[in-house]
Amino acid sequence: MSPEALPLTRRSFLRAGTTVALALTAAGCGFASDGDPAAAAAAHAPIDVKVDGDLVYFNWADFVDPAVFEGFQKEYGVKVVQSNFDSMEGMAAKLNAGNRYDIIFPTAKWAQRLAAGGRLRTIDHGRLRNAEAVFGGYGYFADPWYDSGSAHTIPFTMYKTGIGWRRDRLGDLTGSWSDLWNEQAKGKVFVLDDRDEALGMGALKLGLGLSTGDPAELDRVGDTLRSLRPRLRGFSSDSYNNLLNGNADMTQAWSGDMASMLAQAEDPSVFGFEVAREGAPVNSDCYAIPANAQHPGTAMLFIDYMLRPENVKKNIEYIGYPMPVRGTEDTYAALVEPFPQCMVTADDLGADLFFRNGTAAGERARDAAWTDVKAG
Repeated sequence: MSPEALPLTRRSFLRAGTTVALALTAAGCGFASDGDPAAAAAAHAPIDVKVDGDLVYFNWADFVDPAVFEGFQKEYGVKVVQSNFDSMEGMAAKLNAGNRYDIIFPTAKWAQRLAAGGRLRTIDHGRLRNAEAVFGGYGYFADPWYDSGSAHTIPFTMYKTGIGWRRDRLGDLTGSWSDLWNEQAKGKVFVLDDRDEALGMGALKLGLGLSTGDPAELDRVGDTLRSLRPRLRGFSSDSYNNLLNGNADMTQAWSGDMASMLAQAEDPSVFGFEVAREGAPVNSDCYAIPANAQHPGTAMLFIDYMLRPENVKKNIEYIGYPMPVRGTEDTYAALVEPFPQCMVTADDLGADLFFRNGTAAGERARDAAWTDVKAG
């Protein structure tokens, strides 16, 4: 395997900064309605789907095929002005500071926080020609737990979390989170540098709730994760590069990143990806339009353009994450043929293993537990 520097994974490296704004999560919400009647009225006003300015775009870096951007700019005669965040907390901090964007991409629990805080415009799906391919093909997203009736969001990606490993060094695994404790991989195991993912893995291994905020349960989770320390090389969200460059024999990993790795690997057969029988966290990034967006009409055009099947297929092949748009399933299945467990099925979504927002006290307990785990 080539030892040279490899491209950074698209969302993993970007998530390493999740400790930047723990104060936001410690507050238990990160967003609260400011009680502004004008803002509330604007949040519910219908959006005219038309060009009303350039698109101010805020997302993970490199999370859309540049060719798709180019096509949108050419077709509608607008510019896409890009800004990037490196964590959901970083996104929240920018919004709370008053920055104005036309389109953002929160994960499910953050979409719920934003909607509850009155920070998102409602989206009339009937005004988007291509929305039916989402809601007609993926019933789960017609009324997801994080946004009743998908009133403020449309799903962009879906993914789950599992274990990536080197078959050439470890052979087959057993299909359990306990595989991370594999003696043969000692010193070459990574856990995602992500509070919810790490604590969630420990909780699932113990048969506890994925998003528990119970201090006693979190003590057990912390003890479990600390027992992994002797085998751990570190916390890192650069999963596929760690595998490709040989730093890792095994790593907790997002399915989309593992799919992206397939395009980088000289011989994909030496790698594997499994989801644990104790349960695999599932998540979704969503399209959303902030309440203070200056160009919501252009944002609606952009969402509809992104949902065209030809553009969905380009983005799937570019970022490695499946997108819930009917007619694109074969594209993703072909991409992840060596790693079929990267597929996100209706059963995966129905298992309801999304990370949930907790109470303020629960979120503080999770922050404290994560700090203790990282301190060793």
